[in-house]
Amino acid sequence: MGGRKGGPSDLEVIRDPLWDNIRLDRPAQLVLDTPAVQRLRYVRQLGHAFLVYPGATHTRFEHALGAYHLTRRALASLEERGELASVGQHDCLAVRLAALLHDIGHYPFSHALEEAGFPSHEAQGVAKLAEGELGNELRGIGGPDLARDIGELIRGVSRSPLQGLISGSLDLDKIDYLSRDARMCGVPYGTVDVDRLLSSLTLVETGGGRRQVGVQEKGVSALESLLFAKYQMYRNVYWHHAVRAATCMFKRAARDAVREGTVSMEAVGDLTDDGLMELLLREDRTGLAAAVRARRLFKRALDLPATEVAESVDSWAADDPDLVEEVEDAMAREAGLAPGELLLDFPTRSSMLAVDLPLRTRAGGVEQLTDEGRAGQLGLPRVADELYRSARRLRIFTAEPPRIPLAGAVALLRLPAAEVHGRLARGASLLSA
Repeated sequence: MGGRKGGPSDLEVIRDPLWDNIRLDRPAQLVLDTPAVQRLRYVRQLGHAFLVYPGATHTRFEHALGAYHLTRRALASLEERGELASVGQHDCLAVRLAALLHDIGHYPFSHALEEAGFPSHEAQGVAKLAEGELGNELRGIGGPDLARDIGELIRGVSRSPLQGLISGSLDLDKIDYLSRDARMCGVPYGTVDVDRLLSSLTLVETGGGRRQVGVQEKGVSALESLLFAKYQMYRNVYWHHAVRAATCMFKRAARDAVREGTVSMEAVGDLTDDGLMELLLREDRTGLAAAVRARRLFKRALDLPATEVAESVDSWAADDPDLVEEVEDAMAREAGLAPGELLLDFPTRSSMLAVDLPLRTRAGGVEQLTDEGRAGQLGLPRVADELYRSARRLRIFTAEPPRIPLAGAVALLRLPAAEVHGRLARGASLLSA
């Protein structure tokens, strides 16, 4: 590995409200001061959650530092047990920097714009790794292949045995954001047994000479704490009704801005929260951006848990934002509302409690933990589907009370996209589907 090196004396310390001291090695310091990373200081971690939880103004920058810190701790734990002897320094460098850089492509306001049909933030971020000052620094730190190797870790396709620290059931990104989000929101839901979880990480032989990140049997209860914290945070914070109302209103305003040519999808990836919001306030013809800024949020006209919606729901409500917008406006007309005054929300996160990683048993054997759990050990995944369905809700938000009931939307969600398109083309009622 070519490039600049630094010893222990090159470490700098940043004070963090969650992890106390975060020590930055020289490569981290070099990339931290590039514009691509500094932008994250002005992108809030939880989007519009601060409208409900006033403390939730922490940023992607803080989260990136936290993920980097936990990665260093995990590597130190593995090294103490001699598990990194066959892992090259380049791999360790790449995984540390991947943790620090995993969110550089993130859009303003959390995941709202990806829900609205924008390209994934991972793809945006990987493209930035080889560009501008950041690209120059990475080439100087680790040669021409470092940006590529970091990108593969961020996309989850690396052959590195350390891939699981960046993407997977135990990735350190989750541990930081759950712990940090709970702390900043002031809620008790995101509690994770971090020390136990990190100390139980191990590299497991999985056949064909390959190794990957797994967990020792002693860490199973800590893994359960991670999964349950995730469920609690989705149910109580990420999918809180007022957070989702603001998110839906923002998505509609942003989509309209792109349609009007006010901003492009490509340009949004370089903006900050305030930069995008000021642009929307200046140009938005819907009035939704101003309403969100003033916290004049739409109210719930329908609110049902997924357990009351259907066993099987067609995917268009999550995967086709263009069709969702057409459905919203058609339902608005039926309900005596103007286009844009009715917003449909049925968020999806099917992998919320997914588990797929190797387990090293106390006897020295290896088993695979999956969504089926493990007899006598991991019970939470076996009830994961019910937990997910209890956290997920179908909501319809409206600017004014609708003239007619909106319960017909439940049956509409069961229809395939082709049939919904047909009803729209015929002008047929959507609320009597």
